[in-house]
Amino acid sequence: MTKIFIDGSAGTTGLRIYERLAGREGLELIRIPEELRKDPKAREEAINAADIAFFCLPDAAAVEAAALVHGDTAVIDTSTAHRTAQGWDYGFAELHGLREKIAASKRVANPGCHASGFISLVEPLVHEGLIAADTALTCFSVTGYSGGGKGMIAEYEGEGRAAELDSPRQYGLTQQHKHLKEMVKLCALETAPVFCPIVADYYSGMAVTVPLFRKDLRGTAEDIAALYKERYHSPIVHFEPYGDGMIAGNTLSGRDDMEITIAGNDERILLISRFDNLGKGASGAAIQNMNILLGLDETVGLVI
Repeated sequence: MTKIFIDGSAGTTGLRIYERLAGREGLELIRIPEELRKDPKAREEAINAADIAFFCLPDAAAVEAAALVHGDTAVIDTSTAHRTAQGWDYGFAELHGLREKIAASKRVANPGCHASGFISLVEPLVHEGLIAADTALTCFSVTGYSGGGKGMIAEYEGEGRAAELDSPRQYGLTQQHKHLKEMVKLCALETAPVFCPIVADYYSGMAVTVPLFRKDLRGTAEDIAALYKERYHSPIVHFEPYGDGMIAGNTLSGRDDMEITIAGNDERILLISRFDNLGKGASGAAIQNMNILLGLDETVGLVI
């Protein structure tokens, strides 16, 4: 019986992980009394009694929690704290060489939601030399409001809410978004992209788009499609040819897979990744990483 502890199970991601794992065969969830939820000693004992501990905490608390580990517990941290930290493996198994690292790891950093979309599109192109590491990139990403956690969910779903919530809202305007560091590092970029995240009035799901000019591409759109087809053909991340019409951010809401596609034309190309910010962008990715650590089929417990 594999013992699991979720530190921060009251938050959006922690609660979804708990709901997914409760009652799952072969797992035992370690719980501590509500009044001890923030007690360092109780948390330390629970973390080190677990085979796998999920950290679903603010960054500073996740760093403190990591310092409490002194046994053989494997950690999956869903915060931003360790995504580019030395000694931690980035938890996006579909990237080149990462699945094997995750399988042998004791410290896995779950990716950010916007970052997952961007990296899934850009990392293969840099790795295979289709674009240069110094290419000036832009990215815009539309997400449902659940990505903002309990506070934003309450704001959008509350009575008498502000009129501006009826409209998509751009944020991260200082170009200091917390996902930028991992986007740069995992894609081996020399400069950060211009990143424009947008939150809209729907619960979950996101569409991440990276535009490319043909002049910045060492090849063609067909070469990108061929590369994506080769790299992404699993039930979790898969390439789907673009048909026509509009791209909706909530297409994969409630699911744990990711769809990669290409639109545009020969001169102006759009790379698009669609998934659920709560699925492959958060708890779904965490469950996938747990399955890899346990040597299980990666899709166990996922909705795909």
